[in-house]
Amino acid sequence: MTSTNALRSTAHPARNEYSERHLTSLNGYAMVVLAIGLALFALYRFISIAEGMSVPEVLLGHVLTGVLSVIAAVLIFAGLYTLQPNEAALVTLFGRYAGTDRAEGLRWANPFYVKRRISLRARNLNSPALKVNDKRGNPVEIGAVIIWRVEDTAKARFEVDDVDLYVKLQSEAALRHVASLYAYDEADSDDAAEITLRGGLDDVAQALKTELSARFASAGVRVSDARLTHLAYAPEIAQVMLRRQQAEAVISARHKIVQGAVAMVESALTALSERNVVTLDDERKAAMVSNLLVVLCGDKDTQPIINAGTLYS
Repeated sequence: MTSTNALRSTAHPARNEYSERHLTSLNGYAMVVLAIGLALFALYRFISIAEGMSVPEVLLGHVLTGVLSVIAAVLIFAGLYTLQPNEAALVTLFGRYAGTDRAEGLRWANPFYVKRRISLRARNLNSPALKVNDKRGNPVEIGAVIIWRVEDTAKARFEVDDVDLYVKLQSEAALRHVASLYAYDEADSDDAAEITLRGGLDDVAQALKTELSARFASAGVRVSDARLTHLAYAPEIAQVMLRRQQAEAVISARHKIVQGAVAMVESALTALSERNVVTLDDERKAAMVSNLLVVLCGDKDTQPIINAGTLYS
């Protein structure tokens, strides 16, 4: 059993998890001056060869030092590189991660280092409208814009194959998951205080940002902001939902009209009673209330009718 475990551990070694570490580079301008000085020194050694010098003196004192100076100058120039603001150089040496340099400007490091530039600037991902099902199973279309940036260059380079593709795919997955946690609007919710996609945009955006941060952590990516940019019912149910919303709007408007009409009728009856304009019994009050409600709640203009008789004739 022990030998079997040993074979498994040999066949499947533990995977290294990388995290960014700082690489110290040198000032590139100083190294340029040094390289130029070495090149001039090599030129001086070559032109200072005079007749009468012995062969060992020429080879060791002039040719060898000149060649070494030229090689040193070439290596110095080979190690120069530039970094723009909000840009980093991820450095490897013979396939092993050596560190990340974030110092901008002209820099110098070991010429045998392989330097790969990676942007640290904020990037926008405008997610296309995705068709998903909300909490109640209604098909909706939802889209978002996500602002992200690389925070850990080692994870972004070595933990994922393509950080841009990773961010795109994980953003779509996170958006689908968050959309399935909420109903589209209050009409689809059993609880009036429940957060919905349409009514709780800030809460939904915060939930989306939290979901994205958890998914992007392994890739060394930080989410700066995430907002919904598109939210609508899917085309196959859009017309039905529009009619439902129109009906709800009509009902709400009618409700407010009735409330206002009742308040106006109550105010009119109270004013007539307080000023003793006319004495009304219960039957006349009922008739007046009915007429006033018809006038105030009707969709069309009312036509006045003059009653020449009495209520009882």
